[in-house]
Amino acid sequence: MSPVPLLPGVRSASVDTDRIRMHYLESGPADAVPILMVHGNLSTGRFFEHLMPELPQYRVIAPDMRGFGDSEPAPVDATRGLGDWADDLAALTRALRIDRPPHLVGWSTAGAAIARYAMDRPVASLTFLDPVPPYGYGGVRADGTPCFPDFAGSGGGTVEREIVRRIAAGDDSAESPFSIRNVLNTFYFAPTHRELPEREDLLVAEILKTVTGDANYPGDSTASPNWPGMAPGTSGLINALSPKYCDWTGLVDLDPKPPVLWTHGSADLVVADGSPLELGTLGASGAVPGWPGPDVFPPQPMVTQIQEVLERYADAGGVVRTEIFDGAGHGPHLDSREKWLAVFAEFLTSV
Repeated sequence: MSPVPLLPGVRSASVDTDRIRMHYLESGPADAVPILMVHGNLSTGRFFEHLMPELPQYRVIAPDMRGFGDSEPAPVDATRGLGDWADDLAALTRALRIDRPPHLVGWSTAGAAIARYAMDRPVASLTFLDPVPPYGYGGVRADGTPCFPDFAGSGGGTVEREIVRRIAAGDDSAESPFSIRNVLNTFYFAPTHRELPEREDLLVAEILKTVTGDANYPGDSTASPNWPGMAPGTSGLINALSPKYCDWTGLVDLDPKPPVLWTHGSADLVVADGSPLELGTLGASGAVPGWPGPDVFPPQPMVTQIQEVLERYADAGGVVRTEIFDGAGHGPHLDSREKWLAVFAEFLTSV
């Protein structure tokens, strides 16, 4: 655990589930309505810690997912999409004797995980927090069809290797654009936001617990004859996010349909129409040579894809509330904390 003390009212524990050993934070009464807050890529449950004391009437649980934080560094089977994460969450609820459908919050990567959970099990509600697009991340056109049959341009090979190297080396400096401290401040928050120094140090230390390699972050890669020369492998988290394996459009067919809250930062650079981290955008900008052009590999309209699928969900009888936080980044629960918390608390009381 980090040496930074937990906030008052927040507890830390670990439990052996029937799948893996999981570490989690918890607050509130054990018999209260449960909320599972699930972090995304390169983060841990402590990215939700600041919210937990503000929801005292709920049992709030923020686990560390496999390969992150203080949970077991188990491998990720990418061919299941986010199925490993969804099944781990279900195993955690069994281990903690949660006997009622939980409210689920999924940030970024975990948006696909909570959708997968809901497609297999009852939930009280779903809160998508700047989620990965419903067709997966990278290598797809607006309608979700792949740019190439092998889904080239997505998966573990698309991750900047210097970031992986610096995480593995425990680099907590700000000496390089690829140092995780600078990645945190560039891509997690709005440009105008900066965490307090102690809090920033904590979040950097939590990210540096990430297990790197082919089985976890970012995963393996497969050579491809298609631009940009790599296609997804079969293991690791970023491959699990590839459109080859990640698809949560099946949410539209759920019956019954849990209420949905979609919250998004308007200045998000990670999940965006034209994200600078996505190969279509990078190719169009000239940053990656050889781009075959917009007819073959267009920038992925990620936010538009989320909106379209959730509109279909609503048209099919689901209740969807959308809140776009002006100026917020990839983590509006961090850089627009009070506004996000007010929207979330109101949503919970309405379902």
